[in-house]
Amino acid sequence: MLGEFTRSLGVWSYGVINLVHILGIALLFGAILILDVRLLGAWRQIPLAVLSRPTTTMAQIGFLLAVCSGIPMITVKSTDYIGNPFLLIKFPAIALALLNVWLVHRSPAWQAHRVRDLTQYESRRLAFGASLSLLFWLTAITAGRMIGYW
Repeated sequence: MLGEFTRSLGVWSYGVINLVHILGIALLFGAILILDVRLLGAWRQIPLAVLSRPTTTMAQIGFLLAVCSGIPMITVKSTDYIGNPFLLIKFPAIALALLNVWLVHRSPAWQAHRVRDLTQYESRRLAFGASLSLLFWLTAITAGRMIGYW
C-alpha cells in the first residue's frame, strides 16, 4: 500500500525520497564519525562533553530522516528485494549499531564524561564502543549501497 502510494506520486518521488535518505545517512554517519574518532583518541584538546551533545543530536536527526525515507524506498520495490542478501546484512548491522549506542550511552563512562575527566580505563571502554560503532555503521552503509547492485 505504501509502495503503491509512493509510486503514484510520480516519477520524481523515488528520486526525492532517495535524496532525503542519502542526506539522513550523511548526517547520521558524519556525526557518528566525528564522535567516534574523538572517542578513539583524536582531538583530545576538545572536551568530549563539547562534542557529544551536538553530534548525538545530529545523529538522531539523520537516523530519523534515514528511517522515514528508507521505509517508502523499500516498499516501492519490495518484491525486487526478496532474497537480496545485502538486506540480511544491512538490518542486523543497524540493529547491532543501535544496541551499541544504547550500551555506550548507559555505561558509567558515558554518564561521567559530562561531569569529570575520564580514567584511562573509561576512555578505553568508550574507544571500544566507538570501534564497534564504526564497524556496524560502515557495514550497514556498505550493505545498503550494495542492495541496488544485486
